[in-house]
Amino acid sequence: MDTSRDDVGISIRSAFLRKGTQQRFSLFILVIFSILLIFLETIEAKPLNKIRSFIKDVVYRTAVVVNYPTKIFSGSYNIMEDHFSLYKDYNDLKKENEVLKNEYSKSEFLELENSQLRKLINEQAQSESNLVSARVMLDEQSPYLNSFVINIGSNKEIKNGMAVLDGKNFIGRIVDVNFFSSRILLVTDLNSKIPVISEPSGNHAILSGHGNSRPTLEYFSENQKIHENDIIYTSGKEGIFAPGIPIGEAKIAKDIIEVQLYSEISEITFVNINLEGFKKKE
Repeated sequence: MDTSRDDVGISIRSAFLRKGTQQRFSLFILVIFSILLIFLETIEAKPLNKIRSFIKDVVYRTAVVVNYPTKIFSGSYNIMEDHFSLYKDYNDLKKENEVLKNEYSKSEFLELENSQLRKLINEQAQSESNLVSARVMLDEQSPYLNSFVINIGSNKEIKNGMAVLDGKNFIGRIVDVNFFSSRILLVTDLNSKIPVISEPSGNHAILSGHGNSRPTLEYFSENQKIHENDIIYTSGKEGIFAPGIPIGEAKIAKDIIEVQLYSEISEITFVNINLEGFKKKE
């Protein structure tokens, strides 16, 4: 058993020694070949120059061919990477654009609301009447019902019958008061009847609502003449409203006198409530 083990060990060592001898011999051959090439490089002769040129051309062409797949793969990889990067940038820009659009819309809305509030403040500062501002919470529009619900009520001393203005123009009256809200009956409502006076003729009439259409002038005598474009004001009769609040202009069509309101009801966001007269009564 021991003898066999020694034989195996000797065989392995002999194989490594033979391999080492071959490696040393190969290295020696390569050194000699390199010296020979260097020596040949120094010899200037036409046949050798042609051979050298041919070998160099073969080496250069081979290098180009070998590198070509690498360049193609590298270029394709760069194109794909650029494509995915561009797609990611597009998505990022799209999200950023949506955010900016939302912010811009919010900013525009705040500017609009701010301008409307400044307008209300200026109207209250310039008006001799005692005005209170409110925001329209609900806009109830139908063929028969035309009313607003606003966000103030008895907490701001609002009472039934008070005149409601859009700027300086009359648009309706308070008909229902809660603590934190009130309902406005608009002049276009079917149940709205407002005493008015025309200028310059000075004729009295009743402004009647008809749902979504323009209100009309009714209940005036036959000898009264109301002309096209006469200005219609509240008359102050029966002490319901202060006199002289502008409403609109008379428009005559087929013997019917309609009133084109100065205010566009559907575009109203804030209103003023006229407290004049009610404060005096108290």
